[in-house]
Amino acid sequence: GGYVRADAAGYQFLLDYRDPPNAFPAITFSQLLAHQFDTQLLKGKVVLVGATAESLRDNFFTPFNRTLRDTEPMWGVALHANIVSQILRTAIEGDAPLAVVSDTTESVWILLWSLLGATIALFVRTTWRFALVTVGGLVLLTLVVHGVFVLGWWIPLVPPGLGWLGSAGLVTAYVSSREKKDRANLMNLFSRHISPQLANAIWQEREEFLSGGRPRPQKLTATAFFTDIAGFTPTSEKLEPQALIAWLNEYMEAMTPTVSEHGGVILRFVGDAIVAAFGIPVARKSGAEIRDDAANAVNCALAMQRRLIEHNRGLQQRGLPMIGMRIGIFTGPMVAGSLGSSTRLEYTVIGDTVNTASRLESFSKEGFVPDHLHGPCRILIGQPTFELVGDQFRAEPMGEVRLKGKSQGIQLYRVFGRKEADIGASAPETGVDDRSASRSVGL
Repeated sequence: GGYVRADAAGYQFLLDYRDPPNAFPAITFSQLLAHQFDTQLLKGKVVLVGATAESLRDNFFTPFNRTLRDTEPMWGVALHANIVSQILRTAIEGDAPLAVVSDTTESVWILLWSLLGATIALFVRTTWRFALVTVGGLVLLTLVVHGVFVLGWWIPLVPPGLGWLGSAGLVTAYVSSREKKDRANLMNLFSRHISPQLANAIWQEREEFLSGGRPRPQKLTATAFFTDIAGFTPTSEKLEPQALIAWLNEYMEAMTPTVSEHGGVILRFVGDAIVAAFGIPVARKSGAEIRDDAANAVNCALAMQRRLIEHNRGLQQRGLPMIGMRIGIFTGPMVAGSLGSSTRLEYTVIGDTVNTASRLESFSKEGFVPDHLHGPCRILIGQPTFELVGDQFRAEPMGEVRLKGKSQGIQLYRVFGRKEADIGASAPETGVDDRSASRSVGL
């Protein structure tokens, strides 16, 4: 029961202390000798004779004592009166003595609350909810134990309470450690080229997004984004290896932040090329979100052009080769997921949409001659992207073209800037004075 390794054999039983401290009338020895008492107090009653002198140290602490420093503990004769009263109530009135459960039942009771604490910790993640549920569980346990005690059963309170708190704490620590590891793996998979907002969105959707510690494959509609430096091979032949790497790194440092700023995810670098996508890894659930992704991709390309113009001015001042860039953008269905082994994973997208964006970037690349200080970028988008965002941008149709490796033709558009850039501006956003000037420097 409640006492560990106590000798509970023989006729021992648990006192219920149901009678209050002053329930038993007392007659002093002097009152007895002087016959100064009511004889009806003794008729039909059990009379106990005992001493109440402090020098005899016949006093005991009971549940009626508020603290261990209580100056009025119960005298031994009063304690025996409680025992006699409980025996008489049991025999005459049928009161059952305070009962305890078996050791097995106690173990099951403690295990049950430990499991409940662990289960709560698995499903309650926020700090304030965890604190609220934990305190609420302890209050509920106390009320249950008290209610059962009133009914005549003494069941453990502290051990299940400790099990509740301990298991909840251990599981919370385990879940927190596991989440930190999963988050670290997720962030490592996507590298540092995603915005904090996108990182939080990925983490919030991790239950649907992750499976077995890695992103689960999913089919979604997104916008593929490819960039490449125009004329990179001739430039690489002119520069020493160290100078070439430094030149290329400066370019990447200038361009890559633009992708995350516009909500895109850089998937990989292929030499001087940047491969990104807008609308991953969390699948879009509405057409408006898909349109926003396509618009973000085109806006990203225009922002890259603005940054490249500034970057080229710095390169010109230092006497370094300036850079032109081709960009291909295409929107459509694709499959996203992680490829690789347990030691090296890479998140990627595959499908015809991705291949088409790559073909748009490299389409007729020999005919593109960049104007490094005014129009260093050629931005080509496909028909699906144009249908989603064509009303927002100034784009020139280039007719139906047949891309490399494609059996069917595709409608192609070249983007020059945002439409609102024409209002009150002497030059369009791209830095090119007009479309005919862009055409004059090649496709």
